[in-house]
Amino acid sequence: MTPAELTDADIAEMAKDMRARGEPFAIATVIRTMGATAAKPGAKALLGADGAILHGWIGGGCVRGAIAKATKRAMTERAPQLISLHPRDLLDEKGITPGDDVDGVRFAVNGCPSKGSVDIFIELILPMPELLIYGVSPVAKSLAKLATQFQWSVAEGTSENAPAPLADGETRMIVVATQGKDDLTSLKSALNADAQFIAFVGSQRKFDTLSDRLIKEGIAETAVAKIHAPAGLSINAVTPDEIALSILAQLTQIRRQNQRDEGDADV
Repeated sequence: MTPAELTDADIAEMAKDMRARGEPFAIATVIRTMGATAAKPGAKALLGADGAILHGWIGGGCVRGAIAKATKRAMTERAPQLISLHPRDLLDEKGITPGDDVDGVRFAVNGCPSKGSVDIFIELILPMPELLIYGVSPVAKSLAKLATQFQWSVAEGTSENAPAPLADGETRMIVVATQGKDDLTSLKSALNADAQFIAFVGSQRKFDTLSDRLIKEGIAETAVAKIHAPAGLSINAVTPDEIALSILAQLTQIRRQNQRDEGDADV
């Protein structure tokens, strides 16, 4: 298949398959060119987590090394990348060293004989974070329904089957919303699971009682202290739907905390 025959639909289909498998990947798009370049604005490619081009075309070997480095950096930083490739003499004229980051643009050398310049945006596509919910209470049901609307992969937590360990790039958060039924067993199961965040739906007094029981049964105080209770942000929630909303707001806050600069304005 030649570049001219490759359509966005082909990339979209592969992206859909990789998302279904939970594989991290990136989409590289040429957004600007100057001088003679093989790829033109709008050219796209789908990249694996290691930066290898899996589908599409954005130029020859002169740019692939820079693309691979930028993709790996995006995976590490969990942030999109904008790279600008120029011939070395042009970089020297600008007083820029390859690898410099200027106003969010990372510069690199384009070693192609054509001596053109190209700007490429790399969009990171990570697996949806997993939300593991213990319980079948009204709050649990409302939270499961709401979370799917905000790009969470929702799963039911059980004490019988522990979730698989997280792979690189994966996120899992747990909410124990048993509300009186198997609270202690579910908390134990949640503590044994691989997760970045655990929250308990219930009053502080109730959780204090459960915490004492967990510690008496041999669970380390440091582990128990990692459970956030009561779950959710303080919005004076009353109904199950409102409580679920407050919990999802808390989960979103944690999920996005490293994806915005401190100086970003609230939107």
